[in-house]
Amino acid sequence: MIVDADALRRAADRLHAGEGPVAVDAERANGFRYSARAYLVQLHRRGSGTVMVDPTALDDLSPIQEAIGGEEWIIHAASQDLPSLREIGLEPAVLFDTELGARLAGFERVGLAAVTERLVGLRLRKEHGASDWSARPIPRSWLEYAALDVEVLPDARDALADELRAQGKQELAEQEFAYALERRPKPAAAEPWRRLSGIHAIRDRRQLAVARELWLARDALARDTDTAPGRLVPDRSLLAAAMADVDAKGRLAARKDFSGRASRSELDRWWAAIEAGRTTDDLPALRVKSDEPPPPRFWKGRRPEADARLKHARAAVQAVAEELSLPSENLLMPDTLRRVAWESVEPTTDAVAEFLRERDARAWQVAATAQKIAAAFVEADQAAPEPSESAS
Repeated sequence: MIVDADALRRAADRLHAGEGPVAVDAERANGFRYSARAYLVQLHRRGSGTVMVDPTALDDLSPIQEAIGGEEWIIHAASQDLPSLREIGLEPAVLFDTELGARLAGFERVGLAAVTERLVGLRLRKEHGASDWSARPIPRSWLEYAALDVEVLPDARDALADELRAQGKQELAEQEFAYALERRPKPAAAEPWRRLSGIHAIRDRRQLAVARELWLARDALARDTDTAPGRLVPDRSLLAAAMADVDAKGRLAARKDFSGRASRSELDRWWAAIEAGRTTDDLPALRVKSDEPPPPRFWKGRRPEADARLKHARAAVQAVAEELSLPSENLLMPDTLRRVAWESVEPTTDAVAEFLRERDARAWQVAATAQKIAAAFVEADQAAPEPSESAS
């Protein structure tokens, strides 16, 4: 594993001298660490062999970027790895995502092991993917596992490219890969504490304030110690503490439903958060306003014409997806379909196409769905019952 600048430069020279696209993977410590940083980066290129880099031991990975930044990178499930790679200064000019490509090809199973077995004929043992990659030293068996993840990718990429060409999906795949590379994460939520699992069970604003303060206290501790929040105190324990009517710190400690490795060692922190929530004048709203449509199960009562449009459009999009042999969510994002049905979009191909493009639908998606959705809207509108005279 490369841990010094001299070895990194030599590895960069090897990669630069290789041929074809570069297979890249990153290992994180999800579930163990607060950060989503990469703790290991694996690279493989034909003629170059495999390079294993420890990004925690190096301040500057620019030699790698300079050596291969202009090449096509093969990444499996790039949306997971690109943020952590960008954080350390690594980013491709062109992307080939084998997981996304497998979806577009209509594969039922798109995990790396399944894709590799189908396309390359090799069976990978996926036994260390959920390990704590921040551990040092990294065991040799883990490194062998990590190396194989990139060594199989060039052959898988070539076989998958042939499959996509045979299905007439090369162009749409290129559009999807380009979009995956250009897409950036959504802005951070204004109130991230509302992601606390089970928080919708709270029906009291004071309890909600306590839940907020507990979440913020745990988040601060997790950030300071670089520990996954759930390993300190799980969500269910924060929720139980927020909803419990405990009147003393000792009673909180005595509760069996308040658990976690930091539940007792940081008891003062949690009790201070509870008291802050119980005394604050800043009571959060039970529900926040959103510009998103309500869940579709409520549409029939609130906006029946939108409900009918969505049902007809879903059927139309599903039919196109089956014709193209790909998942409907890859043909058009479900949220985009819901929004175009909810809004009063004119039921014409041009109007629907413009709406889809505004929602970042790619050109191939617009071409495949806009006319079908517009026709479905017309059908839904024509099937709608006429208002009765008494209603008018």
